[in-house]
Amino acid sequence: MSDTVAAPREVTNGRVLKIALPIVLSNVTIPILGAVDTAVVGQMGEAAPIGAVGIGAIVLSAIYWVFGFLRMGTTGLAAQAIGQGNRAEVAAILTRVLMIGISAGLILILLQTPLLWAALRIAPASDEVESLARDYMRIRVWSAPAAIAIFGIIGWLIAQERTRAVLVLQVWMNGVNVLLSILFVLGFGWGVNGVAFATFLAEWSGLAMGLYLCRAAFRVPDWRDWARVFERVKLVRMARVNTDILIRSLLLEMIFLSFMFLGADFGDVTLAANQVLLQFLHITAYALDGFAFSAEALVGQAVGARAVAVLRRASVVASLWGLGASVLLSLGFLAFGAMIVDVMAKNADVQDAARLYLPWMALAPVLALASFMFDGIFIGATRTADMRNMMLVSALIYAAAAVMLVPIYGNHGLWMALLVSFVARGLTLAARYPALERSVAR
Repeated sequence: MSDTVAAPREVTNGRVLKIALPIVLSNVTIPILGAVDTAVVGQMGEAAPIGAVGIGAIVLSAIYWVFGFLRMGTTGLAAQAIGQGNRAEVAAILTRVLMIGISAGLILILLQTPLLWAALRIAPASDEVESLARDYMRIRVWSAPAAIAIFGIIGWLIAQERTRAVLVLQVWMNGVNVLLSILFVLGFGWGVNGVAFATFLAEWSGLAMGLYLCRAAFRVPDWRDWARVFERVKLVRMARVNTDILIRSLLLEMIFLSFMFLGADFGDVTLAANQVLLQFLHITAYALDGFAFSAEALVGQAVGARAVAVLRRASVVASLWGLGASVLLSLGFLAFGAMIVDVMAKNADVQDAARLYLPWMALAPVLALASFMFDGIFIGATRTADMRNMMLVSALIYAAAAVMLVPIYGNHGLWMALLVSFVARGLTLAARYPALERSVAR
């Protein structure tokens, strides 16, 4: 791999869509997997297995989510190395993230007993459900090295605009999971353990597929240039970037957790309605992720090449496509939201409550767009300290809004506060954007 610097490529609409659309399609496969797992154990005719798989999957997803910084940080760092024409560093980054992901997974395996015990204390259930969930998690945790390493591989592929490879990886992994779940549970009668074994094998096969998709990097010696891989300056920078992203993500998670806890004060019906409407927010994230990821890759490459004009165009073009998607989502939620609510919740009281608060959720895609897009822009530029600091400011603004609005407007006020947090994230990062451009121009 040569280190020859190439002129940055033009940012076109087609290039943005080529990155974004495979990500949107790959995201579609995520909820399908959860639905199939639930449906498969549901055929057993008992409630406990469904609850066990649900709790087990949520607990492990929450633990793995902590390592999501590996995906974001890798995209920014690798994209900048590509923009610099430093192909040797691109290969070294892949080696680093694989080592970090596998090491983190091994640590989780070693700490599984206290982690799973604590998780079940936080989310207690019946003895039967807890026993089944514990068995499920004890099987699945052995694929933690693969699951976390895949975060890094996905980030590395996105940096190179290889999102069709990301789609292949996700479809492969989720397809293997679905087929094995059906075979192990309905064919072999393994119950909850069958679902766990299916996911365990799917995640290890996903790592194998991911390494195959990255095979070009292993054909040259740069990936095992240990002096470069363990270069102190690069490791310190990676640690700083990933720590900033982790803190930012934890603050964001605190906002959503407090939203659920505060919603619980209004009773089970309101809590259930909020949970139903938050699924609309997941749909929004799945759609806008594609355009945010486009910004990550293109902005990162522009920053590496020190091309301010390309950076600005990448930010604008990706954001305009994101705006179009967010407007369509908002209109779709207004037009079909009530029908979707009725499908998701069969309780009449929950349906009525969800319809009451639906207009707030319909505003969310448009009001959250700037936060999504600036996240992508700042990740690509690895301006992660700004992301961390502005997330803290936004969390404080959210808390102040909740304190003022919830006592007056109840759950309406809670939704207002959540939307205020989205706007605050977008505006505070927008205020830091000029400094981002100045740092690249220097």
